[in-house]
Parts: sequence; C-alpha cells; structure tokens
Amino acid sequence: MRIIEATRSVSTGMPVWPGDPPFRCGWSARLPDDGVNAAELSLGTHTGTHVDAPLHVMLGGAPIGYLPLAPFIGPAHVIATHGAVELGEAWLTEHLPDGCERLLLRTRAWREPRLFPDSWPALTADGAQLLVARGVRLVGTDAPSPDPVDSKDLPVHRILLGAEIPIIENLQLVSTKHGHVYELIALPLFLLEADASPVRAVLVER
Repeated sequence: MRIIEATRSVSTGMPVWPGDPPFRCGWSARLPDDGVNAAELSLGTHTGTHVDAPLHVMLGGAPIGYLPLAPFIGPAHVIATHGAVELGEAWLTEHLPDGCERLLLRTRAWREPRLFPDSWPALTADGAQLLVARGVRLVGTDAPSPDPVDSKDLPVHRILLGAEIPIIENLQLVSTKHGHVYELIALPLFLLEADASPVRAVLVER
C-alpha cells in the first residue's frame, strides 16, 4: 500500500486567492515560559487544499459541517487535462471513465508554488452538467477553482454545489498517474457554520 500526499502545504506567506485573508500562525503559549507551545491560527476557509460546500455560492445552502461524509472517501479517477483550456461536455465525454464517482483533474496549474496562477484548464457549465448527469459525487482539481480565474458568477460551482456535489480545490496531484484509480480520503473539518473547510487529502494506491 502506497499513501500519496495530495494536500498542498500551509505556511506563512503562501499564496491565497486574491482578496482572501492571508494565513498566519501565531502563538498563545511558548516554551519555556508557559510550559507548552500552543499555536494560534488565522486563515480563510479557502486556504490551501479545501472543500467547498453549497453555502459558498447559495443562500441557504448547506454549511460544510452538514455534508455527508461518503463522497470524501472512496475510489477516485485522476484525469490529466493534457493542455486543454476548456473542459466542456465534448472533452469530458471523451475522457470521463464509465462509473466515475469521484473525478480529480490534474491541470498542473501551480507551476510556480509561490505564485498564484493566472490561468488554468477550467470546467464549463455544460461540462459540469454532464458530471451531474453521469452521477459524479465529488469533483476535485489541483487548480484554485473549477471555474476560470476571471469568472464572476461561478456557474460550475453553482451547478455542482446545487446538485450537492462537493468541490475540492488546490489538490496536490503531481505524484499521481493519469487514468489511475486511487482511494481518496479527504475529510473536511466538522464546522457547522462555515462555507468551506481545509482538508488533509491523501490518495491510497494498493
């Protein structure tokens, strides 16, 4: 059994979505004065590798802590985008495996880890609708979003989350193989009020 780290590391100074709060790690207690080290974290819910819930784009949508856990554990197909710009219905019809319940898109968006990407292969609205029709239960991408960077109304988010399909963003898929099926484990925190949550995502190869 091989366990693949599929999470981007979190540290001070890391790039975040423009306008989001930066990650900060402070200390509420320090050795030796306080007898222990105790960190105090400040971050947005969309920091690093994270999962979006319907509340992110929908009034009255479910917060992350109310989502069922089953979509976050199970077989996941990794599909490389191979330089495609748009991942629409035609592209997915050609590349989406039969019976795929969890789709992880390897776009290689983060070519420079310390710089926020200015573009990446993104899903289209008709592509998202195809995923809903095909019964996909979870969509993940190594890009910051399944929508384009300049999207204002986030149609892919709205289609997927409106169908109760959670979205994992900023995965680390560089060590994965195109077309391979892994066992995904990527559980969000049990946050009852938040629109999203950081996750520790791993892929198990047996």
